[in-house]
Amino acid sequence: MPLSRPVIAETISDVAMLEALYGPPGAPSLAKVTGQLTPAYRSWLSAAPFFALATAGPNGLDVSPRGDAGAAVAILDDRTLLIPDRRGNNRIDSLRNIIGDPRVACLFMIPGVNECLRINGRAAISTAADLCTRFTVAGQVPRSVIWVEIDEVYFQCARALIRSDLWAMGAKGRPQGIPTAGQMTAEASQGAEGGPAYDAALSERQRRTLW
Repeated sequence: MPLSRPVIAETISDVAMLEALYGPPGAPSLAKVTGQLTPAYRSWLSAAPFFALATAGPNGLDVSPRGDAGAAVAILDDRTLLIPDRRGNNRIDSLRNIIGDPRVACLFMIPGVNECLRINGRAAISTAADLCTRFTVAGQVPRSVIWVEIDEVYFQCARALIRSDLWAMGAKGRPQGIPTAGQMTAEASQGAEGGPAYDAALSERQRRTLW
């Protein structure tokens, strides 16, 4: 007999309750929001090699890591970003979602910097040759480019990364005991995929299919 979910006591059921609990936002947290890239935001974004892309679709929400050599996106203008869709596992969850719902949210990070940059906007998928070829690396051209129209941009304060000490922890290398990709795949697939052979081949496979 399946276990029933526990009752969660004292839940917040409306926005008024939530606002009463937390109080009003600080003035700087509202003043930092803009509808386009400022010179400072443009400079910050140009130095970010990594970001997470959040999308929504009929099957739920999705967030995927995105990274590139140098800046992770190209700035077309102060309201428009271009994101090359580099090679991956062909699940294309983000792209499927964008076709059904163009809303996207991006969280950009720069190693060693504790602030993050957040961009919300609307996306489209382009296969235009002039867009795709501008992102050619090692002779590899992305099959598509995600075009993002910015609705709002603002920076996120440093508290989360300070609390987690993310960059100092990362500099120590991979912690002992963390499951490998092969182990996680083998468990999830009940042994149908993954395992030691998967791990042994992974590094070379990633190197060959990086772009």
